Amino acid sequence: MRLSVGRKAMLLLATLVLMGFATDTVLTAPYTLPNPVIIYTGPEFFTTGGKHWQRYNFEVFNLDAYPKEMFAPAPDLPPCGANKQSSRTWVDIYDQSGKRLNGFCALGNSAGLKKLWFALEEGVLPPSWVYIELTDRKTGTKYKSNLSDTVG
Repeated sequence: MRLSVGRKAMLLLATLVLMGFATDTVLTAPYTLPNPVIIYTGPEFFTTGGKHWQRYNFEVFNLDAYPKEMFAPAPDLPPCGANKQSSRTWVDIYDQSGKRLNGFCALGNSAGLKKLWFALEEGVLPPSWVYIELTDRKTGTKYKSNLSDTVG
């Protein structure tokens, strides 16, 4: 079957239009954020209220993957205690059995993911492993990290 020049042009135009729709769909597909990768960065010892404490410090290795909008103040969402400007995304630290150890509700930006911690009184045995969850309260999405040990 031989196509006339007009039919060839029409077929080419239709193909280009369909390719444009396919490309548009690919370019506007939602980007899925990775789960956080946490690493233990070391201990910190301090005294408060006459007690000696050890802080276990962690950071999110891939913190640059999280856009600043995730940590913007979210006054339209429920507050964190009295803080009506708490961030859109909250971060919680859990031990390997799911017990919550600490939480952060006002990081302000992803750089705050470099300074996550929980503290125990000196002499208290820490959990062997911990993980974090980032909860994007606007979308209802949770991002759960790997397990990280608590020793360096």
